[in-house]
Amino acid sequence: MIVLEAPEGDTRLVMVEVAAADAAAATAAAWIRYQPNFKRTIKLVTVEQAINGWQEHKATSYETSPSEKAVIYAEAFRDGDNWTVLLLDGSEQTVGKRDAALDLAQQSLRPKNYVPESFAGRTAHPLDRERQQQMHAFLQEAMKTLGVPGLSYALLDHGKIVFEGGLGVRELGKPAPVDADTLFMAASNTKGMSTLMLSTLVDEGKLKWDQPVTEVYPAFKLGSAETTKKVQVKHLVCACTGLPRQDLEWIFEFKNATPETSLQLLATNSPTSGFGEVYQYNNLMASAAGYIGGHIAYPNLPLGAAYDEAMQTRLFTPLGMHHTTFDMARALRSNHASPHAYNLDGKVEVLPMSFNYSVVPHRPAGGVWTSAHDLIRYVQLEANLGKLPDGKQLVSADALLARRQPQVAAGENRSYGMGLSLETAWGVPVVYHGGSMFGYKSDIYLIPGEGTGAVILTNSDQGRMLLRPMLRRLMEILYDGKPEALASVHNAAERGAAERKEERRSTSLPPDARAVKGLAQHYRSAELGDLTVRRHGKQLMLDFGEWQTAAGTHKNEDGSMSFMTSSAAFSGLELVVGSRSGKRTLTTRDGQHEYIFTER
Repeated sequence: MIVLEAPEGDTRLVMVEVAAADAAAATAAAWIRYQPNFKRTIKLVTVEQAINGWQEHKATSYETSPSEKAVIYAEAFRDGDNWTVLLLDGSEQTVGKRDAALDLAQQSLRPKNYVPESFAGRTAHPLDRERQQQMHAFLQEAMKTLGVPGLSYALLDHGKIVFEGGLGVRELGKPAPVDADTLFMAASNTKGMSTLMLSTLVDEGKLKWDQPVTEVYPAFKLGSAETTKKVQVKHLVCACTGLPRQDLEWIFEFKNATPETSLQLLATNSPTSGFGEVYQYNNLMASAAGYIGGHIAYPNLPLGAAYDEAMQTRLFTPLGMHHTTFDMARALRSNHASPHAYNLDGKVEVLPMSFNYSVVPHRPAGGVWTSAHDLIRYVQLEANLGKLPDGKQLVSADALLARRQPQVAAGENRSYGMGLSLETAWGVPVVYHGGSMFGYKSDIYLIPGEGTGAVILTNSDQGRMLLRPMLRRLMEILYDGKPEALASVHNAAERGAAERKEERRSTSLPPDARAVKGLAQHYRSAELGDLTVRRHGKQLMLDFGEWQTAAGTHKNEDGSMSFMTSSAAFSGLELVVGSRSGKRTLTTRDGQHEYIFTER
């Protein structure tokens, strides 16, 4: 048995080798060895894809009560007659903070003497029509398996665009097909484009990557004065400053938010880890990077208008990304895909767009609407080191490549640069980045050594289960790799269905009548705003102003009661019933922050 302890002292990752008849027995034996008196109710057991030399892989999650703020989890891997079991016994805050280290341990765990598959040194096949058809067939089956209504994708081969098109429909129940020009929210894929805009400012001498942010924007401020002084321009987009996510605050309160208040919100966020110590993704920092860049380019314009103009003139127009926009109204008037997700009853439904307006005030981090036709032109520029198809150098190779310098480790052979993820995947260097908004999931992929890549945009939350498999399938097609991608999609679909079934089982709908009766009508959180409780017959609606959701109840292991949001768009957010100073409260958390709604 090996026990790895986090520096905080409240989280342990335990590796245990046991001989057992099956995964359940192996997991039970591992807990006994680590913690002889371990007793937890099993929440869910899922079958995971067996790769990296393992013949079997199962995961077990356990019930915990909100007051514990704990994460208890196990994974069992079989090699022949022997099992290796990973046990996670930790606090929510530390698990959230140390996620990259935990990923490193899990991703690098393999049977003794197993040699990982590697494409290093191989020459990639060209993406000819036969191989394009292989990708097409894979995406068709993956869409059907996952319940994704529509997607658009494009392929790049040695610096040249060889395919762009769409599959499925823009909206479930309507005939309009997805094509190469259909607009989707690309979400966090905005970040890489924002840093490319910053690269043009570097080329002009208006900015330096290692320049303190306060030199170019004196009003910049974080919750920690010490960290504020340390932050250079590159650190705004490196996920390495120790600032954790602060997403609930901008998702809940956006009606009156502006680019200016986006920067001000950063001043309420303090680091939870040392500078450069761990990978912690923060959308507001990336938002600040884009707005500051726009301000440098157009100092006489308001922050939002300056950023939009800088992106248009320095990137979208030169690249021929004519349909790409930050204008929600313009996007929704045009050929666009609607967002979708599974509801708790296992049916795909169209989501309200209201949730996605939350990113507009913070759009450099994830607010762009784009198409496969447009987005692949951005990847093409990356592949051609800043050179346009007509030979003109839009941005220098040095400024562009600086964004691909690893800034912080993010897992096994993975790191984060400036708005770009970097990985040596199956022995081959890859640049990529995912994007996620409500009902939209996307990714870009580039194999720099080949000048080959792809983009994918989907109109479903289920699309997230397709992003990593698409990279795997691309590598399989290019390098004759083992056929694992489609099995990964099927496994993800089965796991997702099991998780939805468990969530539905544990959520009482309609909610417990006694618990509903005990609610106040109005609550307020200093950070997340107002909450109004509305009752429609047996249905309970929680109205947060900008958006509302149905809710059910869940009785916790310690006897406490939680209300669980149940809309397809925002399912599973927990609000724990409590009291403080004689007033009723509802408390929610994002892992590293706690937010309390108090009756008023």
